[in-house]
Amino acid sequence: MGVSEKAELKRLIAPSFFEAHLAVKERKFTHFWLPGGRGSGKSSFVSIELILSIMRDAKKGEHTHALAVRRFSATLRESVFAQLLWAVQMLGVRELWETAVSPFPRMVYLPTGQSILFRGLDDPSKLKSLKTEKGSIAYLWVEEASEAESAEKLRSILQSVMRGNSHFTAFYSFNPPKEKNHWINLELEQSALRDDTEVIKSDYRSVDESWLGEGFLAEAEHLKKVSPERYRHEYLGEAIGSGAEVFKNVTIRCIEDDEIKRFDKIRRGIDWGYAADPFAYNVCHLDSGRRRLYIFFELHKIGISNREAALEVKKQAGSGKITCDSAEPKSIDEFKSYALRASGAKKGPDSVSYGIKWLAGLDEIIIDPERCPYTAKEFRSYCLKETDGVVSSGYPDRDNHHIDAVRYACEEDMSRRGVRI
Repeated sequence: MGVSEKAELKRLIAPSFFEAHLAVKERKFTHFWLPGGRGSGKSSFVSIELILSIMRDAKKGEHTHALAVRRFSATLRESVFAQLLWAVQMLGVRELWETAVSPFPRMVYLPTGQSILFRGLDDPSKLKSLKTEKGSIAYLWVEEASEAESAEKLRSILQSVMRGNSHFTAFYSFNPPKEKNHWINLELEQSALRDDTEVIKSDYRSVDESWLGEGFLAEAEHLKKVSPERYRHEYLGEAIGSGAEVFKNVTIRCIEDDEIKRFDKIRRGIDWGYAADPFAYNVCHLDSGRRRLYIFFELHKIGISNREAALEVKKQAGSGKITCDSAEPKSIDEFKSYALRASGAKKGPDSVSYGIKWLAGLDEIIIDPERCPYTAKEFRSYCLKETDGVVSSGYPDRDNHHIDAVRYACEEDMSRRGVRI
């Protein structure tokens, strides 16, 4: 990076995005996830990168376009469109860009005809039919990505615009919702494991104070004093939790093969399922001394017969003990017919509540998201029911198939001395 480019960067983007700028320029990653608090400069960064990227591609003879989206079309003009107008103004290239606002906002790079298109997610048909006369869409910006309805909605956008590109770059900017189990916070954890993805977390503390103004800084300091949790969420961009999460002790990380080789207290559990509910099988290791549970294997199958499930389980379990939901004795007997050491959970009064409290009371539950994606999602998403802001005391019986399998797997440990709840 030359001296002049460094000076330009300091004038336009926050230091937390310097390395990301180079990564965009070098086409190092396909996806850039940009979670951040208020005033972090993430939207300024993306707007600058879109303009620079299109103009840089023009010099290379590449006719690329960009698409900027938000959930609602009505918010486009005052948000992403205004932000990109700011970018061309700050870069000193306003005269090179033609703009229009009807029927949708649009920006056109006059020397080549490359464009930046704007659409809302509230009309998916407009995205599917999106076409450019020449070239293709190579850049996508999803502003306030957490407003989208689901991860599937984001993927549908990508499927609509990614085809036919030799390179493609997508930016997802958002203030993380406070609920740790919100779909975008879970998706962020999964995406961070991908080789083609870069995650840049940011907050206002890395931004030049003159950009923010005294009023902004005063409000941030006031909230920090009177409501530290709200400050962490709103200004630092942290998912602090809603208070209804059951498992606050979950850590999502890779469990290495070398770790697994050292595991000597293996537990296996099964929750039966077939059509609407999945067959769920989990394998874990309990470090009772450190009160840590490692979950490192899962089977999650819809519509699988007991025979097929037994053969799959046998590959992993061998002659190891398996504790199953005792509600299906015929399924247990069938598993035994395939030389599996299957037995029914003893259960008992309040066994569900007791087991969940035991799991939630461990110091840490470590789940490998690559090996156990469904298990990770269940543990992170499992919440008490809220009605009008009031949290109920009972545990919901839904989206908990792997939680139940793990609960059965550890049944004996729950009553064993030395492993306290």
